[in-house]
Amino acid sequence: MTPKGNTFPKTERLCSRKAIETLFAGGNRAFSAFPLRVVYRVRDELAEQLANATTAESTTAPTTQILISVSKRHFKHAVDRNRAKRQIREAWRLNRAILYDTPLPPLHLAFIWLSDEPQPTTIVQRKMKNLLHRVKEEVNKLSD
Repeated sequence: MTPKGNTFPKTERLCSRKAIETLFAGGNRAFSAFPLRVVYRVRDELAEQLANATTAESTTAPTTQILISVSKRHFKHAVDRNRAKRQIREAWRLNRAILYDTPLPPLHLAFIWLSDEPQPTTIVQRKMKNLLHRVKEEVNKLSD
C-alpha cells in the first residue's frame, strides 16, 4: 500500500517495542552506505494479523514501517540530532516509492546514522536511494 501524497503518516513509523526487539535480534540483514546503515526484516504476516485483529487498523493493508536512530554519541547537541533525523525522514519520504513500485512483503526498516559530522542533504538522499535499491534486490532474492 502506497501512502497518500507525500506525507509521513504514523502508520509508517515503527513504534512497537516488541517489533523493534525482533528487528535487532540476530539473523536480520543490514547494509551500510555511509553515513547511513539500514537494518531490515520481512514482517511476519501471521503474527501481524493476529496482533492487529483487535485494533481498528486491521482493515488497512500492512505497510512498511521505519525507525530512525541518531545516537548521542555522534551528535552531542539535540539540534544536530534532530537535523539528521529530518534529513533521513525527508529522504525516505521522497524515495519510498522504490519499495512500493513492485509488490514486496511489508518490511521493518531501521535507519541508523553512522557519521560523526553533519552531511549534506543531497548525499543523504543519494545514499538512501542506494540502500532502498539494495534492500529491494535482497528481498526479491529471498522471495524467489
